[in-house]
Amino acid sequence: MTTEEKQRTLFVGIDVHKDTHTAVGISPFGEKMFELTVGNYQKDFDDLAKEVRAVGERSLLSPFIGLEDCSGYGERIASALFTDGFPVVHVPPILVDRLRKRQTHPEKSDSLDALGVAKVMMHDTDSLPVYSISEQTAVAKFLKELSVDREYLTVERSRLRNQLHLLLHRIYNTEYASYFKDPFALKALRYWVRVRPDCDQYLLRSMKRKAKRMLELHTEIKELEKDMQSVLDAEGYTLSTASGCGVVLSATIVGEIGDIARFKSPASLAKYAGCAPREHSSGKTTRYRKTKSGNRRLNCAFHRMALSQISPTGNDAARAYFKKKVSEGKTKSQALVCLRRHMVTVVYMMLKHGTEYRCPQV
Repeated sequence: MTTEEKQRTLFVGIDVHKDTHTAVGISPFGEKMFELTVGNYQKDFDDLAKEVRAVGERSLLSPFIGLEDCSGYGERIASALFTDGFPVVHVPPILVDRLRKRQTHPEKSDSLDALGVAKVMMHDTDSLPVYSISEQTAVAKFLKELSVDREYLTVERSRLRNQLHLLLHRIYNTEYASYFKDPFALKALRYWVRVRPDCDQYLLRSMKRKAKRMLELHTEIKELEKDMQSVLDAEGYTLSTASGCGVVLSATIVGEIGDIARFKSPASLAKYAGCAPREHSSGKTTRYRKTKSGNRRLNCAFHRMALSQISPTGNDAARAYFKKKVSEGKTKSQALVCLRRHMVTVVYMMLKHGTEYRCPQV
């Protein structure tokens, strides 16, 4: 958005909640134009749209709307406003939080949060992901649900594994480790469900219950992965052609990105994912540091993808790129950040053009 376009824009920030939403509109010069709190029903969204249009017509400004949350409690209002013809963007909450903390006396309220969203929009217009309703968005939402469900199940499985480990130690001491190469493999879990050692019955029942639940979790996780694979294949996604990027990683990346058309360039996607190093320079010294902002699930996915590229089973081009950065004086951690940023560009082009994976050029 150019400076001239910003001067003709009414920035509307919305702080979303379960039952109500607070909207605040500001002029290009930061002047507060209106404030309105509405409910979470279609008639409330219509009232808000009517108010935004009225303020825009009186001030000769074009409305531009931003929400902190476009997928949870904000999904309904974002969809309604987008369908009503308003441009809608997603404003990461961390940007609003940073703006609040820069204040001399930081305060928090629904009105101030909505005002913060509008101010972030005014300064970071071009880097914010655009909300859209498309077939790709619907597919991405489904993949995200599958990915998040699998993540919850794997966390539960890890917790049960730790609990089962303690129970086995209490029942068998250290002998159980010699029964199987992996005491938590499927064959071992089936054995723990069947076996009846001479021990306290409460410990035995607890052990069997946890082993049985781990078997159930294994089946549920495999079913989720099959659903992910079928969706990715049906929609023609090609991320799995990249070395080390399996079905789970592909589903996570697609689910968090959504429609790639939301992002104007690889740089905007990198900033959204928190993969764009931030400059930290002073005087004649120029430094770049990692950022902790951005979508952390997407950031983690790109990090895992970069690690797989330089692994022994990765590809030679990625390893050569990594070694080149190290030879230039960067640490291994910094070189990995560079490769991760490079992978963002590769993924962006793959999703945008529907092409298969190509090794990064050295």
